[in-house]
This record gives sequence, C-alpha cells and structure tokens, in this order.
Amino acid sequence: MSTMLGVVSYGIGTLLAFVFIVWMMVVFISDITQKKHTVLRNYPVVGHLRYYFEQLGEYFRQYFFMGDREEMPFNRATRGWVYRLAKDEGGVIGFGSTAVMQEPGAILFVNAPYAILEEDRLPTPSLTIGEGYCREPFLARSILNISGMSYGAISAPAVRALSRGAAQAGCWIDTGEGGLSPHHLEGGADVIMQIGTAKYGIRDDKGRLSPERAREIAAHPQVKAFEIKLSQGAKPGKGGVLPAAKVSAEIARIRGIPEHADSISPNRHPEIGSADQLLDMVARVRDLTGKPVGVKTAIGGWQFINEIAEAVNRRGLEYAPDFLAIDGGEGGSGAAPQALADHMALGIAEALPRVVDALIESGLRPRIRVIAAGKLVTSAKAAWALCAGADFVNTARGFMFALGCIQALRCHQNTCPTGITTHNPRLQRGLVVEEKYLRVANYIAGMNKEIDMIAHSCGCRQARELRREHVRIMQASAQSVAMNVLYPYPEPNSKLRALA
Repeated sequence: MSTMLGVVSYGIGTLLAFVFIVWMMVVFISDITQKKHTVLRNYPVVGHLRYYFEQLGEYFRQYFFMGDREEMPFNRATRGWVYRLAKDEGGVIGFGSTAVMQEPGAILFVNAPYAILEEDRLPTPSLTIGEGYCREPFLARSILNISGMSYGAISAPAVRALSRGAAQAGCWIDTGEGGLSPHHLEGGADVIMQIGTAKYGIRDDKGRLSPERAREIAAHPQVKAFEIKLSQGAKPGKGGVLPAAKVSAEIARIRGIPEHADSISPNRHPEIGSADQLLDMVARVRDLTGKPVGVKTAIGGWQFINEIAEAVNRRGLEYAPDFLAIDGGEGGSGAAPQALADHMALGIAEALPRVVDALIESGLRPRIRVIAAGKLVTSAKAAWALCAGADFVNTARGFMFALGCIQALRCHQNTCPTGITTHNPRLQRGLVVEEKYLRVANYIAGMNKEIDMIAHSCGCRQARELRREHVRIMQASAQSVAMNVLYPYPEPNSKLRALA
C-alpha cells in the first residue's frame, strides 16, 4: 500500500512539475512576443515581479518604509490619533511630539497664561440652523459631524454603524448624493439629505427634482435638513461615479436608476447656472420640505461667494441658504480623477477664512451657518476651523478610520479589506456593526472633548469662543503669524471685494 501511495505521489509531483514547466514556457513565449510592455519583452517571466512589487508597494510602504509623519493622504501619526480616540484610549503620547512645528502651515494655538478652571468651563452650546426662515429649524448639537458618504460608495454595515454611532453621540450624518437609505435611518441619528447633481433618491423618472419625493423624505422626523451639492473637494466640476459592480438592486431602487449599470452623476445641476438660480432652488426645496436648506461646494475663487452675497442682499434674507458647507480641495473619501484631486479648488486653509470674510462683509454671517470640511480629522484641525470662523466641522475619512479603515487605497475597486467601501459579503463580514458603532461614538465624543480642551487652554470657557487670535500659522521663515494678522476680520456691511 505504501509503495502504491509513493508511486501515486511521485506521479502527481511529476505531473505538477510538467504543468509548471509548460506554463513557464507559455508565459516566456507570451512575454517575448508581446509588444505592449518593454520590461516583459526584455525580461520575460521575471519581469512580472516588477509589476507585482509595484502593486504591493503602496500597501506595505506604510508599515515598513514610511516615517510617522511622511505618508499621504494621512500619515501614521494622524491615523493613530483617530484610532486611539475611536477605541477610547485617549490621545496621549510619551516623550514628545514627532510633529515638525517649524513646517510652513503648522498650527500653533496661543495658550493663555491662566487657563480656564474646571468650575469656570461652560458646555459648548448647540446652534440652530434655519431659525426664522423655515417651518422646522434644526438644532445641531455637535461640533463634529459625519460628512456625505453615499450608500453605494460605502457599504450597508458601514452606514448602519455610522448611523448608530452618530445617534449615540448626538451628531448628524449626511447621506451623500446616493440618497436616503433605510440604513441611514436605522440608528435614529439626525440626517441631512444631500441633493446631488443626479438628484438620486429625490428624482422623477426624467431625473428632475420630484416634489412628491421631497415631501416624502422630509416627512421622516430624522431628516433635519437638505443640502444642495454643487461640488466636492475631491473632484470639483466632475460628477460622482459608482461602478456597475456596486449598483445592487437595493441601491438602484434607492437611487431611482437601473441596477448593474454605472451610476454617473452630471458634473452640475442642469437648472443651476447662476447665483439667482441657486437661490431659487434653495427657496424651492425649503418651501417644499419646511426644513433648512444649505449648499455644499468647493471654492475656486471669490466670485462665487461674492455673487451669492450680492444676490441675497438684493433679493432678501429669505432666499439665503441656511448653511454653507465649504469643502477644501484636499477633501474626498471616494474615487476621483487625479488631475482634479491634486490640482482643483482651494484648500480649506485658504477657502474657509475667505468665505467667512465675505459673509461678514456682506452682513450675512449671522444668517448663514458655516460648515468646514477637508482633512479635518483631528481635534487640532477642527479647533483651527472654529478659529477661522466655522460653526461646525464635517469629516468623512475621519469616520472611515474610526470604522477601521487602514488606508489600503482600494475604495474604488470594491475590494476594501475592512468592509467599508465594498459590497462583497465576505469582506463586509469583518465590519461588525455592534462593535464599530461604539468606535464611531467614541471618536465623536473624543473629538468634541479635545476641541473643548484646546479652547480651555486658550482661555476660552467653551469652544465657540475660539477666534483667529487664538491660533498662529507657521510661515516659511520659521516664524509664526497670528491668524487674525493673516486674515484680519473685515468690517461688516463694507463694500464687497472686487471679483478675483
């Protein structure tokens, strides 16, 4: 018997070796005869290792070769900060910071000589959005909130975990342009319904805004506001793309589109081509729904915000958007063309204070709430945004890290290893909602707590007292300059700046 098994094993081994040799010969001949790849033509068979290592390089670089502060789009130190907050382990480090404090653009807060005592601290107040201008204004409780991530771009378990975590911590969740899904409502969180250029989930059979759907969505008590998206930081001027592999029957039904076909959004709203047309849309949606209506956009220059301010002052405050969500050019949780991701729109560090200045100059700052987004995943960046003039901070990738994202850079390939941006059931299994929603809630609570800590260290009783004089920005000269010197507060109601 043993002799027979040995013969069989020998035969199988010989067959496998023969198959391997034949396969190598086929690959060799294929490589030296093909004309597409120079490396494979000159180095058949072994040349494949080059492409293999190139593919693996982006995944292993963060573990073996990059320093704590080197990697992009988020370095290891930043990701570690978010992970610790999400696990409720605190943002405490030992032996000093690895941040280069002399790097141009570095944020340095101005510590007060006499910090605020525990008994003198005040709770950071909630702010109302749309009060006096809509039937159902929105009381927003948290400084930090979940930016738009569509169901489709991210998975059902990810949306469910975000919804439940947001409800527990008291922040809102933005639906993204993919429309309102049952998963957004599951946790009981406040929801902002985004109206993208394709109007997914709120469209009629011709792709136009459906009044009936608008009223139906607004009837959900959890839907607190609507957001008209003009553009996003990752790809201004380019509509969203959801590959056919991600367009399941459920997603197709929610969006109002065919299933298993690419979901491609127009690069703009066809009916919005001017400031007046934008304000018409804002007023129409607010009248249909009774809820606050805002606008999300990236900023390329000052013409947009100046035109909006001029149009509102000409037509009346009732036409103003109830909030502006300003997305920096460095923002973006989903896939985008590199030409746009790398080079389109102003970063949030420049866009935010300029937008706030325009609202102050035109007398509209008390009327319009300002939301900031663009890689603001840490409490220091969020506190900077408050200093610059924001009322709230949105983040998408911060919450992806809280869910367990490892920055594998596969968001657009439906192969996300952490189950966040894939619809593969096997990969989604790793994202346990009952565990991850707690990390989402911890991240929100930890961020709000650390923002308050920064404010108290600056001598403010609560975070909404932060001003530009409380932060300094490092310059190329290795000297810092106070933000209120870089961006002086303008006089209210002064003449609008010349269009740039």
